[in-house]
Amino acid sequence: MLEVEGLACRYGRIPALKGIDLRVAQGELVSLVGANGAGKTTLLRALSGVLPTWAGQVRFEGADITALAPERRVRLGIVQVPEGRQVFGPLTVEDNLRLGGYLRRRAEAGRALERVYAMFPVLRGKRSEPAGTLSGGQQQMLAIGRGLMAAPRLLLLDEPSMGLAPRLVEEIFACVRSLKAEATTIFLVDQNARAALAIADRAYVLETGRVVLEGSGHDLLSNDQVREAYLGL
Repeated sequence: MLEVEGLACRYGRIPALKGIDLRVAQGELVSLVGANGAGKTTLLRALSGVLPTWAGQVRFEGADITALAPERRVRLGIVQVPEGRQVFGPLTVEDNLRLGGYLRRRAEAGRALERVYAMFPVLRGKRSEPAGTLSGGQQQMLAIGRGLMAAPRLLLLDEPSMGLAPRLVEEIFACVRSLKAEATTIFLVDQNARAALAIADRAYVLETGRVVLEGSGHDLLSNDQVREAYLGL
């Protein structure tokens, strides 16, 4: 579904990504792990079109989308749930969700809304409350729900467990597992390497803007280099 070849990005004159090659097949859950500053969020921003690329190519279902605007990518079904949730605090929970489904017909958006409420019942109970009053975990649920409202064909998840208590991390990853079970194609970035690798079909390790390891999630979990650098073992 997604193919990336030789992707390079810069912030000004500073290189951030250096020749990234990766692929995500339809129905796969692919994880990307790496330390702070490795370029994980930069890669997702390049895939969603928010950050221009300097070199390389991005293809979605065989079509070159390297120069495609972000809103065009959303229409193709590439949807990013950003790092830090970035919900619209003054708006209600339901308004935040409906904004995510602005491209969908009213009936489709209504069905998507019910699906989100079924997945995150706490949001139904708070549907009329300002999003800014939610806890961090609830805001993360809202951010994921807003992404699902857009009917993603490829869901880009950026650090969904960041800053959450262990119990809430388990809830968020349970949600990701359920989406995977529904055959949603997911590209997951998370600093919780153990959890991200444990649910991944395949995974990549990013260091200073380069992919240094790739393999199945299970193989990377047992890789000595990964265990020492990212799992504290």
